Amino acid sequence: MPGDADRERITLPDEDCAVLRDLMLAEEPRVVIEIGLAYGSSAVAIGEALHAIGVPGARHVIVDPFQNQFADAGWSALVAAGLADRCTLLRERSQLALPRLVQESLVADAAFVDGSHIFHNVFVDLVHLRELVRPGGLVVLDDCEWPSVATAVRYFERNTGWRAQAIDRPTRLRAFRLPDPRVEPSFDSFVPFGSDGTEP
Repeated sequence: MPGDADRERITLPDEDCAVLRDLMLAEEPRVVIEIGLAYGSSAVAIGEALHAIGVPGARHVIVDPFQNQFADAGWSALVAAGLADRCTLLRERSQLALPRLVQESLVADAAFVDGSHIFHNVFVDLVHLRELVRPGGLVVLDDCEWPSVATAVRYFERNTGWRAQAIDRPTRLRAFRLPDPRVEPSFDSFVPFGSDGTEP
């Protein structure tokens, strides 16, 4: 299990958990997909929002292949908070789990992404979340200050109509509203997507 220094680096800070909870409360989702669990702080924030909203049949689908490396700390936090009853933990890589959820016709209202920060992994996660999150839904990401994460999401902003949604207080989270109806770029409409907003 990672040490205390890693816990501080990995765990979403309390103030950002509060922002995430409030974003979900405002969204009133019935189904949320979360990528990455670790110590469970963000999962508890989402779970608290779903509990407060009280929508019948609400689901919180969490994807994390490494929960065993954290001695199930994240899952235990959800259980201790009384929030695990509406949660499903998929202990596998998101690049494999998300396309299966697409095949199963799962439709989510919102997603939170805080898994791998390797560019191609983030990009593939967002490719599948674009299919899973309903048009007009919300995708929230942590660590967009990482060039790999920022560059991955920039593609969807520049080419598929995702729009940054303002968050009314300081946070390291970034939220993106998916277009409704979905934007499908044509073969010849590609826009380069450097992380600084310029052509690479």
